[in-house]
Amino acid sequence: MSKSSPAHPPPALRHLDGFLEMLSAERGAAANTLEAYRRDLGDFLKLVQGHGRDAGNATSDDILSYLETLSDRGLAASSRARKLSALRQFFRFLYAEGLRKDDPAASIESPKPARPLPKILSVDDVDMLLETARNRALATHGPQQLKALRLHCLMEILYASGLRVSELVSLPRQAFRQGERVVMVRGKGGRERVVPLTDKAIAAHNAYAAALAETGGAAAASNWLFPSRSRQGYLTRQRFTQELKDLARDAGLDPKSVSPHVLRHAFASHLLERGADLKSVQQLLGHADISTTQIYTHVLEERLRTLVNQHHPLARAGNRG
Repeated sequence: MSKSSPAHPPPALRHLDGFLEMLSAERGAAANTLEAYRRDLGDFLKLVQGHGRDAGNATSDDILSYLETLSDRGLAASSRARKLSALRQFFRFLYAEGLRKDDPAASIESPKPARPLPKILSVDDVDMLLETARNRALATHGPQQLKALRLHCLMEILYASGLRVSELVSLPRQAFRQGERVVMVRGKGGRERVVPLTDKAIAAHNAYAAALAETGGAAAASNWLFPSRSRQGYLTRQRFTQELKDLARDAGLDPKSVSPHVLRHAFASHLLERGADLKSVQQLLGHADISTTQIYTHVLEERLRTLVNQHHPLARAGNRG
């Protein structure tokens, strides 16, 4: 036998071979599957070998270090989770076979996929939407005027408050109190919060409320701010979304990029851009957990990174030494 081929493979590889034999014999794993396991586990074993350890004494810290290395390489969370799954099965096998007294992978949590960043509109985009809604309200007369005033009111309140669409369309009239510059909102879990409004939102509300009162009939007597003939008695989310997309089209924006939820995102992102603290934005949005609100800081980080890459002289390849 060649001197370069040892008579007995190192313990780490013996353990790996035993594990792969088990997968083949007991689970009927295909050749491609076995090769994937060999590649993933071999990669990990090379790492711990550099630390003077093998499969028999590798630690949880070794596994965490390996996952961190994979992250640094740019592997997606799903790929890291798959490799961790292979390690879990491997160490569970070693523990069951009495080759280890513990399972270092048992307490390791799977990498979580990165939360997708919310879509947002620029301040100019929102201004265009609001201006289009305002112009419609001013230019429309007759039976369609109330509808135009309603949409303008919805838009101003939504961007001024960041309400969820379900909270917005179901606002009771009593949420607006005479002379006050706030709206009372009942959110998820029945939690109530007070949200301040802008002068423009208050003006749009007053114009719409006055026009609604002049109509008389059931709508004028409704307890809802945005009454309709729907089963709930108020404007449906679907109807508002449809009207918003029509408005976006008239404003020269892509309707696919505009929704009530996107405007809620814009409200939060624009506040943070202008120095609002995260805790205040959390309270305005009605988030129970501030970690939900923190997604907007990632949006800002991404936008700032893009800004630097596009405009900083040292970020341009042509100016690098």
